[in-house]
Amino acid sequence: MQRIIITVSLFLFSFIQQITAQENHSITIEFTGMKSDKGGLYVALYNSKDDFLKKSIKGDIVQVKDKKATVVFKNIPEGEYAVSAFHDANDNKKMDTKIFGIPKEPIGISNDAKGFFGPPKYKDAKFTVNSDVSLSITIK
Repeated sequence: MQRIIITVSLFLFSFIQQITAQENHSITIEFTGMKSDKGGLYVALYNSKDDFLKKSIKGDIVQVKDKKATVVFKNIPEGEYAVSAFHDANDNKKMDTKIFGIPKEPIGISNDAKGFFGPPKYKDAKFTVNSDVSLSITIK
């Protein structure tokens, strides 16, 4: 009887693991447009309108090489997401801003969304993840 219980338990565990693995995906983002290799590229992933540009669910800081960078976010559940990034060109570990919070350093948003008298909107930056996703974002 114990063998049956162990066998059934292992089967169920394996089955649940397969289902979970199928629901998670990767987001690969290629960044271009940086004017130098100095400083890091700060990348943030968001999953809601309310948190967009405020509180990311995942983030990474990557090295810029040959004026390009790549970020991969793994184990991302299906849903809607948006990405923001800035190139910390002066390598001071923060995004420098002008008056009214306008970025001094180059930025990029998924779908190359742009703001009009303010930051870009989540609705313009969002994309759907229901399989592995590859994005290209130009840092300007």
